[in-house]
Amino acid sequence: MENTRLARQIRFIIEVDKLKDIFRQTLVTGSRRHENDAEHSWHLCLMVLVLAEHANTPHVDVLRVLKMLLIHDIVEIDAGDTFAYDTARMADQHEREARAADRLFGLLPPDQCAEFRALWDEFEARATPEAKFAAAMDRFQPMLLNCLTEGAAWRMHGITSDRVIARNRHIEDGAAEVWTYAAAMIAQAVKAGHLPQ
Repeated sequence: MENTRLARQIRFIIEVDKLKDIFRQTLVTGSRRHENDAEHSWHLCLMVLVLAEHANTPHVDVLRVLKMLLIHDIVEIDAGDTFAYDTARMADQHEREARAADRLFGLLPPDQCAEFRALWDEFEARATPEAKFAAAMDRFQPMLLNCLTEGAAWRMHGITSDRVIARNRHIEDGAAEVWTYAAAMIAQAVKAGHLPQ
């Protein structure tokens, strides 16, 4: 194929279709099958549209948040999904994902490559209001699904409530009201016996 701008963009679009085959530990609520990364990204983006008013920063740039959430897990095509509570695999997670970002975003024309990489880096740094809100949604979504599936993934991996709280507490950095709600859900999961203490 020729190396035109359009050809590079289409190669990237074809490559990222592989995100549909990256499965997470989180289960979907209906069939209880494992969720794939593409479904996770879609769900996150819909959550942003619905919950943007609860971001800590008024008038957060929703389009920027959506862009971050649509691309932040693309790196898992090369790096694989790292289970949130797998401390051994998390040790080199950023390094693996940064290499993947270089390759995958590098398929795009240079201007889009730079934009996507900057958005990915911004998400990873969690320093801007948009990145904090994006990260809050990224943590809230699997926690919500875990609560709605009676803690199936938590129980499968022997995860305790203190670890869930530690992992998800930074939801508060991007959406304090959502964290209050999430903390109540965690407490209810403990009370129901779906999440050990």
